[in-house]
Amino acid sequence: MKTEKLAGKKVAFIVTDGFEQVELTGPREALDDAGATTTLVSLKSGKVQGFNHHDQGDKFDVDEVIADVKAGDFDAVVLPGGVMNPDALRGEAKVQKFVREVYESGKPVAAICHGPWTLIDAGLVSGKKMTSWPSLKTDLKNAGANWVDEACVVDTGLITSRKPADIPKFNASIIEALSQPH
Repeated sequence: MKTEKLAGKKVAFIVTDGFEQVELTGPREALDDAGATTTLVSLKSGKVQGFNHHDQGDKFDVDEVIADVKAGDFDAVVLPGGVMNPDALRGEAKVQKFVREVYESGKPVAAICHGPWTLIDAGLVSGKKMTSWPSLKTDLKNAGANWVDEACVVDTGLITSRKPADIPKFNASIIEALSQPH
């Protein structure tokens, strides 16, 4: 059901090849339906390859390249998971800087599944209550996060979820955060 609840809000989805497709399409559709403008940002122009767990999914058109976007132009950022995608993004200084700048400006940063890997490298997890795909538990704890096994956790502007089954709660938390003044 389309609404205008988030009219005027701009959300960046940062992915590269190997992202978990439903972790992009589910939140993106929910935000589009709520009236937000969503932008697919990647490391390179062209198309990026989605995955359905271990199987190739669809290819998606990249709207913007990370080198050309400014954190101040967006109201939130979403980091879908998968394994290959966040593993590639976490080492990219431009991605880390963009995510950090969005967060430091008081805007929501949402990551699901393996997406929190990028938050570790951006230096945003210490002292935060977070969740993720279970295999990231030790990484997050070692980086100073308080890891919990919950469907969705919101702590000081960070929104994290564990897996595709958590997408409805993840979406609702992102929409709620974007509905608040920041």
